[in-house]
Amino acid sequence: MQDLKVPKTAKVKDNRRRKKREAIDWKKFFRRSLHIGMALGSLGLIVSGGLLLGRLLFASDYFRIADLRVENNARISREEVLGLSEIVPGVSIFQIDLNAVGRKIEENPWVAQAQVERVYPREVVIRIRERAPCAIVNLGYLYYVDAEGVVFKMLEPGDELDFPVLTGIERKFLLDQPEAAGKIMTEAMSVFDAVAGRSDFTLGDVSELHYDQIEGYVLTTMAGGVPIRLGFGSFAHKLDRLERIYPELKSRLATLKYIDLNVADRVIVRVNSRFTPGNS
Repeated sequence: MQDLKVPKTAKVKDNRRRKKREAIDWKKFFRRSLHIGMALGSLGLIVSGGLLLGRLLFASDYFRIADLRVENNARISREEVLGLSEIVPGVSIFQIDLNAVGRKIEENPWVAQAQVERVYPREVVIRIRERAPCAIVNLGYLYYVDAEGVVFKMLEPGDELDFPVLTGIERKFLLDQPEAAGKIMTEAMSVFDAVAGRSDFTLGDVSELHYDQIEGYVLTTMAGGVPIRLGFGSFAHKLDRLERIYPELKSRLATLKYIDLNVADRVIVRVNSRFTPGNS
């Protein structure tokens, strides 16, 4: 039998072809290095030039603020807005932090939003969105409430009082549970919204809106102080029913104990017992 094992002393030939080491093309290497160096140098010059140009523009009189314009303000004066902005005419238009200026102006309770914009080369425009009170809420002190249910300003001497009053919400509840209180405030504003714009039963007929966590919302009429029980939800539909008969009820409000709108498709009117037949 033939022995196929390779003898220990035998050497296996290396059939791999040895690579020939290539010579370095120094000319090509230096040319590439020169191009890279020139590109980096150009980039450095561009950056340096940009920084220098920025400094020149920053210091240029051409971009110094010459005009400050305030738009859409009614309750808050132009002088108050500019005072809150702390923008000084003559400073570079690039020195102003637009967002920071807007936040300072929004510290005024009447300002819901302040948008600040640069108008090149030398003008700054401040656009104001003011809050409008829809009601007054009694939280121990009286505060204005806007259409979004935001309590935004404590009343001061001279402030307008000709708004319906919202009661039944405690200050502690508002502070401890802001989300739940906010939902109630928003819903209360929807009641006022459902009254606004009507021809027979208007906001002028309402003196107060009371919130009770069991009974819901109760309106009180300006004349006669009659409670109108609304309960929860479907306020517009309930007030539609009331408005159809309110012209007849208006002259009799002093004799009524309450009006209940919580029964579907009905208006329940309870007469005060003092005015029922047989009572003196």
